[in-house]
Amino acid sequence: MEKAMGSSRNEKTIVWFRRDLRIEDNPALAEAARDGSVFAVFIWCPKEEQQFYPGRVSRWWLKQSLIHLHQSLKSLGADLVFMKAHSTISALIECITAVGATKVVYNQLYDPVSLVRDHNVKQKLGELGVPVQTYNADMLYEPWEVYDNQGYAFTTFNGYWDKCLKMQKDPSIRLPPCRLVQAVGTVGDSTIEKLGLEDESEKPSNALLGRGWSPGFINAEKALITFIENHLLNYAKNRLKVTGNSTSILSPYIHFGELSIKKVFHSVIMKQIQWAKDQNREGEKSVTCFLKSIGFREYSRYICFNFPFTHERSLLSNLRYFPWETNQAHFKAWRQGRTGYPLVDAGMRELWATGWLHNKIRVITASFLVKCLLLPWQWGMKYFWDTLLDADLESDVLGWQYISGSLPDGHELRRLDSPEVQGFKFDPEGEYIRQWLPELSRIPTEWIHHPWNAPLAVLQASGVELGLNYPKPIIDIELARDNLTTAILLMNEKESASKQDNNNCEGTNEVVVDNCGPENFPIPKVLLKKEKIPCPSNSSNDQKVPSMQKNSVGVNSNRVKRSRGLEGQEPDEYNLEDCKSGSEFEKTDDDLCSTAVSSPASKKQATGTSSFCSRYLTMK
Repeated sequence: MEKAMGSSRNEKTIVWFRRDLRIEDNPALAEAARDGSVFAVFIWCPKEEQQFYPGRVSRWWLKQSLIHLHQSLKSLGADLVFMKAHSTISALIECITAVGATKVVYNQLYDPVSLVRDHNVKQKLGELGVPVQTYNADMLYEPWEVYDNQGYAFTTFNGYWDKCLKMQKDPSIRLPPCRLVQAVGTVGDSTIEKLGLEDESEKPSNALLGRGWSPGFINAEKALITFIENHLLNYAKNRLKVTGNSTSILSPYIHFGELSIKKVFHSVIMKQIQWAKDQNREGEKSVTCFLKSIGFREYSRYICFNFPFTHERSLLSNLRYFPWETNQAHFKAWRQGRTGYPLVDAGMRELWATGWLHNKIRVITASFLVKCLLLPWQWGMKYFWDTLLDADLESDVLGWQYISGSLPDGHELRRLDSPEVQGFKFDPEGEYIRQWLPELSRIPTEWIHHPWNAPLAVLQASGVELGLNYPKPIIDIELARDNLTTAILLMNEKESASKQDNNNCEGTNEVVVDNCGPENFPIPKVLLKKEKIPCPSNSSNDQKVPSMQKNSVGVNSNRVKRSRGLEGQEPDEYNLEDCKSGSEFEKTDDDLCSTAVSSPASKKQATGTSSFCSRYLTMK
């Protein structure tokens, strides 16, 4: 045994950093440090990000986090090498050749784009005889570890999260390495500035972000402690307040992997044990609420992994028949915060100015886009991706599908909450609106959520001129309700006609009931509990991909124009082509395949869901 351990310490390991920008509880880094010398590298390949190229504020955070990680690795004895490349595989091969590396390690990601890229990396390096080892540093449980009594993937959150909470989890958190041995090799002279994460034109705006945020895993640790000790106790009571420090504000740190989700989870569990012992009911309630928010993040990855089409197509198939509007003027008004509904407009102004939104405001603004304006949820999802500081593809997908009635346990599609009523509920004094809509700052609280009803004398005294310095409502809320009802009826008619034409959908698995009508709509069953298949990378922790049952529906791989985020664009310059997968959204809804499936260099042949999983994901 000693001999084996001694030989393993002669390894030269490439540690490929992605969204795991920390040294504590980083299993890939820990294992590499134990086995020998390390060559840490971050590869920036804009071409491979496709339409999910990060927005300005997200790239700013990434840059700052990389600077902090570089400093920390250097203090341990190793450099973080930055590479800008046209191909991740080529960059890794260059590193392997330069160092004489004996293996490559990295922590897993679960979004569709990363899954395809990671499989291609493993396949190519396997052909070259280079072992690849992957680890879980992003989730409490791997997506294939949680399944129902029949061995299938869950399609409702409560079922999934209840199962997770009942499972036993090793609470151990990996400590940072005491020191690192640098593997010798040169792959070019690149600096973080040469990655191009920040344009010169963006730096003045980005400088303002540094006043409110402090990226880096050391600051992430401080933020976690502050939340646990000062804010967790009252989280259940304060989390719905849209003003003040009412949430954890940990999501950017978690997204970029500066903070281990396992550490967050177990820190909260320790408080739960303490408050249960003290019979602190308020504390226990807050812990339950916060753990549920962790659960939603886990579930978002679970859904995207098991149903890799969900960033383009609704999980419930009936929404492919929904008559979405493609009104660009309405989309522009929503982006600019000029809908005439103060709470919605305040949220969209805050998003543009800061890259941040309270979760409740995210729900309200998203619901307005989908339910009142009948605009495709994919448009909103892409805009949030481009503008949020904590833009997270899986969480983005889950949130927008939840709002649009695309999930079995999401909002009812017919449910339309009035922004006026929501305003009085979540911003009763109008503080939030006054902060982000200065043109309404002098209007009395009585009228601030519905200024169109205010007497002319009140408007004049407040300096408000509806239609001039503040818009009139873009649509009457009752008309919006009627339009939504009509759209749902049309959707149901088209669905029924399609079922009749296809002989009542023979050959599909109708496993869930849609939440906006009595009809059943098929979701492919995903089998998780099955015989384990060895992987070519010889990794005991490698990704195991579920098999879709029966539903082999042919699809087309539509190409999309890659977005470069906002990059200083004003909201009225937003490119709708970056928000959709084809010329019409009906095509998007019909496509089961991830846009990441096909290589940019060549178009792949159309494949079905089963072919997608077996060809691009399974490690056989």
